[in-house]
Amino acid sequence: MQISDRILSLSASQTLAMSQRSAELKAQGIDVINLSVGEPDFFTPDNIKIAACEAVNNNFSFYSPVPGYLSLREAICEKLQHENGLLYEPSQILVSNGAKQSICQLLMATINAGDEVILPAPYWVSYPEMIKLAEGKTIVIPTDIEHDFKISASQLRSAITPRTKALILCSPSNPTGSVYSADELEALAVVLREYPDILVIADEIYEHINYVGRHASLAQCPDMQQRMVIVNGVSKGYAMTGWRIGWIAGPVEIVKACSKLQGQFTSGAGSISQKAAEAAYRGSQQSVEVMRQAFEKRRDMVVDLARHIAGFKVNQPQGAFYLFPQCSAYFGKSDGKRVIRTASDLAMYLLEEGHVAMVGGEGFGAPDYIRLSYATSEDNLREAFRRIEIALNKLK
Repeated sequence: MQISDRILSLSASQTLAMSQRSAELKAQGIDVINLSVGEPDFFTPDNIKIAACEAVNNNFSFYSPVPGYLSLREAICEKLQHENGLLYEPSQILVSNGAKQSICQLLMATINAGDEVILPAPYWVSYPEMIKLAEGKTIVIPTDIEHDFKISASQLRSAITPRTKALILCSPSNPTGSVYSADELEALAVVLREYPDILVIADEIYEHINYVGRHASLAQCPDMQQRMVIVNGVSKGYAMTGWRIGWIAGPVEIVKACSKLQGQFTSGAGSISQKAAEAAYRGSQQSVEVMRQAFEKRRDMVVDLARHIAGFKVNQPQGAFYLFPQCSAYFGKSDGKRVIRTASDLAMYLLEEGHVAMVGGEGFGAPDYIRLSYATSEDNLREAFRRIEIALNKLK
């Protein structure tokens, strides 16, 4: 049987691959601490689970509308107005099976063959593969730890060409935890206003895991909301990764195009999950803040632990739940059995020698770095860094 060139050209997700390898070792009885997966370790708040049970009892068991239940889309509009000061109509909202589907559909609905999509690096591993599926061309803007992994207005201007169709901006960022301030976003908006045909895709899935105050969105900058699409969902902020609810908010014509595509792919998102997401947005936000505070405490602890490891260079993330240390000081070193040549080599070494799962930075467009998630308990994190330090000390 032949596999299509489209699929053969795709790279496997490094984050999922490392998580799978970690699970394989666990199945063999090895005690692995998994810091490779971007998933909150909290349970979904009780009020959301109760709403889901009520939806089951009220027989929400039929196909849902392709764009999503009107009541959920209204709740999302209320959230956008109350939390972000942005006015949207339900017709500008499309609910999908997770933010990953939202982004993929959005690119496939707006990108033609050869169109360029600007992508600041480090980036989430799936962005370039999604652009590839849409037959677009990725234009990478590199950043570094000294600048908190954020692009400047001059870098953005230099990356724009007559073929530029879109910019993807993720804040708070996966994999770095970087957060753009309102002033930094306005500086980018100054450039973008000169190019009104460039679509901006703002991935804001980590919006509620923010350690620097109120979330800033590029859509809040004057003249930007009408030419951009916000991507968000309930997975991270509400500990609802398995419920698979993401959404976009944007111009009606783009939302309709994505809805047309979704109608052929999956139809509407799960009915029970939609009612749970509605409860998440309309209910108390206390649990969101409790989880945010817990992540911030872990952030502070992990940064301190990482700074005590010789060879790791770290900054202080301002959001999400990732640390992205520079690890190239270990390249060329050996434990006598293997030589560490890349960040992926180092990640595999730490998994097999220290039994801690992390992800090399190559898939994120940053080959000198390694990503770890601190979405696990403080005890796990302390033990993980103890193991990491022991394993790294064996490299000479």
